[in-house]
Amino acid sequence: MKFMSGLGLLLFVLAPLSTLADGMRENSLVTFKGGIGVIPVSNVVVSTTMPPVTTVTANIVRGISPAGQIWVIAGLDVVVSTDGHIRAHGRGLLLGGGNGIGTSAGLNVFATLFCGPAASASASSSTQTGVTLEANGDFTIDDVLSPAPPNPCDTPVLLIRNATGTHAWFAAGIPE
Repeated sequence: MKFMSGLGLLLFVLAPLSTLADGMRENSLVTFKGGIGVIPVSNVVVSTTMPPVTTVTANIVRGISPAGQIWVIAGLDVVVSTDGHIRAHGRGLLLGGGNGIGTSAGLNVFATLFCGPAASASASSSTQTGVTLEANGDFTIDDVLSPAPPNPCDTPVLLIRNATGTHAWFAAGIPE
């Protein structure tokens, strides 16, 4: 009998949690599952002239410059609501090269959401004070984007960026 009453209490507690998750999904504008770490260079061309000329193209996304070093990210889950509320949880955002490899460099990060085509994208950014990366590269952003993103958010691009300096990007979300 005690087992049944405990089971009933468990179901009573879990039911509202699943209802809350369903409500968040109904109110979601865009979601991202998984992340891509930055590789600062998108293209290298070596001419056939003598002497050869090497041209390096930075990996600029939506007008945002990349970090100066390779970064990796183990996981990224992001939900942006129609009212602009963003909940992002990142895991393992760490330097992927250089003398600081495997560290978070103690940086603060924030998220920027772009909606629309690249040539005329509108951006919505969380507060640029950012959140501190933990030593293992984990972070959580719970904020409201300003200005609120358009609804619908066509061709969404989400960048995780440095909260200081040039606001370079470290990782991008994979749209779900």
